[in-house]
Amino acid sequence: MNIMLFHSTFGLRPAVLAAADRLRAAGHEVWTPDLFGGRTFGTVEEGMAHNEEIGKDELLRRAVLAAAPYSERGLVYAGFSLGASIAQTLALGDDRARGLLLLHGTSDLAPNASVDGLPVQLHVAEPDPFETDDWLSAWYLQMGRAGADVEIYRYTGAGHLYTDPDLPDYDEEAAEATWRVALGFLETL
Repeated sequence: MNIMLFHSTFGLRPAVLAAADRLRAAGHEVWTPDLFGGRTFGTVEEGMAHNEEIGKDELLRRAVLAAAPYSERGLVYAGFSLGASIAQTLALGDDRARGLLLLHGTSDLAPNASVDGLPVQLHVAEPDPFETDDWLSAWYLQMGRAGADVEIYRYTGAGHLYTDPDLPDYDEEAAEATWRVALGFLETL
């Protein structure tokens, strides 16, 4: 499978590269575009400030440019938190998308969003300050109306970015469960 993996608001950190290596070891081809031009951040606040400085439109432009050379291969779009929202936007706009793997995040859907049975898997903490229960319920219904085939996995007690071993949110048990399920999902695409 060809996977375009987008980083979180912390930037292209070692955990993203390690995730890409894990996916490669499972036989997938993976690209990890650096949407922040080499900058990484130690706190969510610093990363969000940089994200706002760049602007959503510019981040999406960078993501589209990174994915465009590979989209004809039928990409699985994937991402962590901010990267998940970017992956979702690109997958819903790419008729050739093979799947969408969301780790720690979702995004708004355009009212006219439409996909034909796109397989979507979301992994998120429970509770998650950025992905509240009400938000996730509405998101799930909107994705279903758009035509996506959605699975949601919740991890009780894990922190927001629980798959990143370099952050305080890290939860080894939840992270390993996530990767087990996600790798199984990718095998079905």
